[in-house]
Amino acid sequence: MAGVAETRQLEVGRSLSAGASLSLQWLGRRFTLIFSLVILGALVITAILAQWMAPYDPRRGDLDDKNTPPAWVSAQTVERLVVDGFPDDENTQISVNRASNLAVSGKVVGLEGETLTREQIAPGDQVMEVIRPAGSTEFILGADDQGRDLLSRIIWGARVSLIVAAVTILVGGSIGTALGLISGYYGGWADEVIMRMVDIFLALPLVMVALVLAVVVGNFSIPWLPMKEIHMIALVLSLFIWVRFARQVRGEVLGLKTMDYVALARVAGASTRRILLVHLLPGVMNTVIVVGTLQVSVVILLESILSFLGAGVAPPTPAWGSMVADGRDFLKTAWWVSTMPGLALLLTVMAFNLIGDWIRDALDPRLRQQR
Repeated sequence: MAGVAETRQLEVGRSLSAGASLSLQWLGRRFTLIFSLVILGALVITAILAQWMAPYDPRRGDLDDKNTPPAWVSAQTVERLVVDGFPDDENTQISVNRASNLAVSGKVVGLEGETLTREQIAPGDQVMEVIRPAGSTEFILGADDQGRDLLSRIIWGARVSLIVAAVTILVGGSIGTALGLISGYYGGWADEVIMRMVDIFLALPLVMVALVLAVVVGNFSIPWLPMKEIHMIALVLSLFIWVRFARQVRGEVLGLKTMDYVALARVAGASTRRILLVHLLPGVMNTVIVVGTLQVSVVILLESILSFLGAGVAPPTPAWGSMVADGRDFLKTAWWVSTMPGLALLLTVMAFNLIGDWIRDALDPRLRQQR
């Protein structure tokens, strides 16, 4: 009896451990989903309401506010000795001439914290040179090298990134889905031609070719469509995104076209167009949705890379990639210029990837049974 009781206790302990593990996994999945949805919801809301939410005009700045730190950043000062003429050691001394120009940041203060003018400074004085001023509540996330508010530019940059991603996925996904249906259903020479095109596009160095195309195409835009600054970059990215849809859809169609309901549709006299649109297309929509969701983050990253390299959305239109590039020369003195748009890009890509993984699990019946 004692042995049976011990066995039951072990089984109960294992069941409790398994239940706790499953509960933690469930909570972890729900937390990541909620976290991603919150980020995505905030991104969409700011993109839609950018003109009302942005505190300043993202394209205009004041050089007097150049590289203003975020509101929570404190001033950085260095104690220096005032000497005649330019000193030999810039790390320990400051000249009267340099002090007359109010130092690097525009301010020299005494040891008591009071602002000093040229007449109040004499050789031999110990002063505090303000290397970096304190942040201002006027710019919550700081200002860039042209005095433009980073928060406003990040908000407007969200609109640019989402519109580019939406247009690219819509155009590239439609082309790729259509070609995938044709390739998988017809087979033969049509399949060979389309799949060889896919292989060629997948073999190309995407960023390099996109950069060349962006430079060659130049300021391409469609006159009757709004936001002309994104037409070129959306066109270039669509040329590479369609192949990912085409390969996945073709693989699905190869299996679906052998199903009984497709054979019955042929026997019933259904046209090829009806079979493709009514019988096969709904069967691959889950795959299209999953691929499209996962490719959103890829498109946003590619757009940011091209903007960083100067071949994406043309300035002064705010784009996260070009904003990161604007701050690369100020990483030591004004790290926030690149860091803030970089964090926005990181959170956005992570949110779309997590949501894409969740949608894939939710639409796959095999994975649903394992949860």
